[in-house]
Amino acid sequence: MIDAIFFDIGGTILDESREFETWADWFGVPRHTFSAVFGAAIARGLDWQEPFRVFRPGFDLAAELERRAAAGKPESFGEEDLYPDARSCLTSLKDQGLFVGLAGNQPAHAEAILRALDLSVDVIGTSDGWGVAKPSPAFFEHVIREGGGDASSILYVGDRPDNDVRPAKEAGMKTCLIRRGPWGYILDMPAVSEQCLFRIDSLDELPSLVEKHNAESG
Repeated sequence: MIDAIFFDIGGTILDESREFETWADWFGVPRHTFSAVFGAAIARGLDWQEPFRVFRPGFDLAAELERRAAAGKPESFGEEDLYPDARSCLTSLKDQGLFVGLAGNQPAHAEAILRALDLSVDVIGTSDGWGVAKPSPAFFEHVIREGGGDASSILYVGDRPDNDVRPAKEAGMKTCLIRRGPWGYILDMPAVSEQCLFRIDSLDELPSLVEKHNAESG
């Protein structure tokens, strides 16, 4: 049975397209150039900050966020940046009586914004708030504790086979890979994705899949 479901944030619940565009504008490079460099980094398996270092050598996220805020161009997101299927999916899962959470690699300011969106979730966990980031096993230990302590009853949903699915599976959780966002389309890891309980293209698919799985497992 699945009793709890946790979602990655960026690329899963949150469409980061506008966020990437603001970074391109901040660096003063064409948006398509930034996207191309970002995609190349993903295809090569590089750290997500590597494209930023191409345009800003010595890039440090915390320091750069401070510079942007001081310049009146802070990194932010809102209701318009949620994927259209996100809110309805979370609500449907809560209506099934499931424990629902968000857990992803996000900076300090993101947690307050997520809470203000008033999503149908029981808990919001971020790498900054927990002091540990994916794919560290310690991050997923936090997820398991928040989800009730039984890893086998938790489903983790993410767009990245490397940062989301593989470490969640290794922690003993069930997994779901959603195919969207840069990593979802570019990073192909069949040996990882084939071990997922579910593979989906939209969050609209998930509530019925979970309901059917629990009915067959009950």
